[in-house]
Amino acid sequence: MNLSDFPLVNACLNGLSSLCLISGFILIKRGNKIGHRNCMIGALVCSTLFLAGYLYYHFHAGRTEFRQPAWFRPYYLAILLTHTVLAVVIVPLVLVTVFRAAKGQFESHRRIARWTLPLWAYVSITGVVIYLLLYQIFPQKLI
Repeated sequence: MNLSDFPLVNACLNGLSSLCLISGFILIKRGNKIGHRNCMIGALVCSTLFLAGYLYYHFHAGRTEFRQPAWFRPYYLAILLTHTVLAVVIVPLVLVTVFRAAKGQFESHRRIARWTLPLWAYVSITGVVIYLLLYQIFPQKLI
């Protein structure tokens, strides 16, 4: 795999994570605990692979800055800011949520999952949006 393939692969991993999260939510609402667990494990695996790929890519390729079109840059930066802040916040939330489920502490798992799920989904979905903006809709160059 070439270094230039990483942004697309990472966007796909974020997209898969989003699908797993949404599917897992639907399954638990329908009472399917095994399906829910499997989807959440899938989301965790996809997000972990994304994070590894993201760090590897940016360590080797540098960073890409959104410069053009200038009129859209403030919108892009607003999306990027919320995505980045919540991406940092979501890591401990996911770990605590998963730990509580693994320990069978389902009531406390449910309480924190009410926060974790929408934030994690937002981070995953905006990750795909950022990829589309940065590499497809308004292609930028590496710095």
